[in-house]
Amino acid sequence: MADVIVIGSGVTGLTSAVRLVEAGHQVSVWTRDPLGATTSAVAGGLWWPYRIEPADRVSAWSLRGLEVFRDLAARPDETGVRLVTGTEAGTGFADVGPWAREVDGLREARTDELRGADEHGLRATVPLVDVPAHLTYLSRRLEAAGGRIERREAGSLMEADAPVVVNCSGLGARRLVGDTTVRPVRGQLVVVENPGVEEWYVAAKWAEADTTYLLPQPYGLVLGGTAEEDSWDLAPDPAVAAAVVERCARYVPEVAHAEVLAHKVGLRPARPSVRLEVEPAPDGRRIVHNYGHGGAGVTVAWGCADEVAELVGD
Repeated sequence: MADVIVIGSGVTGLTSAVRLVEAGHQVSVWTRDPLGATTSAVAGGLWWPYRIEPADRVSAWSLRGLEVFRDLAARPDETGVRLVTGTEAGTGFADVGPWAREVDGLREARTDELRGADEHGLRATVPLVDVPAHLTYLSRRLEAAGGRIERREAGSLMEADAPVVVNCSGLGARRLVGDTTVRPVRGQLVVVENPGVEEWYVAAKWAEADTTYLLPQPYGLVLGGTAEEDSWDLAPDPAVAAAVVERCARYVPEVAHAEVLAHKVGLRPARPSVRLEVEPAPDGRRIVHNYGHGGAGVTVAWGCADEVAELVGD
């Protein structure tokens, strides 16, 4: 019998489960979808706090994630984590949170490091995570420590027969706990054959629906993207895909003619602020909520998992 059941097998759920099982708990993860079908599997995988609040807690979570990923990057083939240099265009120190001053090597970009019409930006070497590979790594690490992953959809949190239930259900929190403040932010991206891009490049503004990023992953060059609020459509839109490629080609002209390998759509589970707290259940059990990470789930996963482990205790 598990003493902790984690609902959700995205990066948030699996990372929380790993932390808990390695702390000595008997852990079972319930997942409706296979790992490759989770929202996390569609993520671009760049470590960077993006569209997530509250700023003070996000900084601590993000920096903890940066610390863990730097260690995991020593084994990229196993963990899916690499350290890659790149540019966050259109952004300065005044535009980011307090975490920025704690990132070694983060600096203003030089003119020759900017692309297109961008006039300023930040440069850094940060983790770039091959998220499907990282999910596989997390699942293997969990099972090696004695945890289990079950293909099972929870109709309610009360179905989970364990003293502690960790709710990492993302958008599923709308149904499981009636939290209508969790909303989808639709992201569509295109994966193309990499024409030789080695650095990541992002030009995204917080409030805009159209974003631009190029992320070199082992499986291809990820081109993005969109941030469409309240859209539940999981079908790739050919017109949107064409617009994504066109925007990215303004920065790297070669991508206009690169072979398209895949079209992907994911729904980021956005919320006014992350919900990470304990809620006592009517029957005396404890519910630990850990959801609402929007587009920064990969960035904050390890920091949030550490806090989950503290809340669960021994």
